[in-house]
Amino acid sequence: MTRHHSNGKVTSENGNVSAAIHENLDKISGFAKREEAELTSLQRSIERISLSFSEPRFLLTFICACVAWIVSDLVAHRMGYAYFDAPPFSMLQGIVTFIGVLVTMAVLVRQNRLARAEDDRAHLELQVNLLAEQKVTQIIMLLEELRRDLPGVPNRIDERTETLQDITNPDAVLDAIAQRKSKDTNGMAQGKAE
Repeated sequence: MTRHHSNGKVTSENGNVSAAIHENLDKISGFAKREEAELTSLQRSIERISLSFSEPRFLLTFICACVAWIVSDLVAHRMGYAYFDAPPFSMLQGIVTFIGVLVTMAVLVRQNRLARAEDDRAHLELQVNLLAEQKVTQIIMLLEELRRDLPGVPNRIDERTETLQDITNPDAVLDAIAQRKSKDTNGMAQGKAE
């Protein structure tokens, strides 16, 4: 049970949870619903099949069916009947291979969709982070301007604050990351060679 308060807080059974958290949870839920709505009926069917392959009962059924196939073939042969799939059970191998291909394709289709959704989320996260960085930089600039304009506050030079006022260049950051990775990789390779 939740209670809404005039200060914007929402009290739940788990304690105080702000309205902002609930809004964020609603937005995340909205993203998931939008992704779900974009699925075609074929995609939904493939994903249901893919999910069923990951169930323990599928593995158990698969193993039991293979064992039953082999045992029934061997027992029937001992009883004087001809093999319906003589060892090394080439028909069973064909069926297992076919099921393996189906499982692989279903899993790949699902992973491909999830990777696209993850790319979209990562792009959104990058956009939000860049916007947040721009806002924080602007706030620092305004605070520094306010500090300089206030007569009662001593004027001082703060190199870190000066640096934080610079707008971050994402390309320069990516280049720095690549250089660091290259340096770290080369350092590890040289350490292993020694």
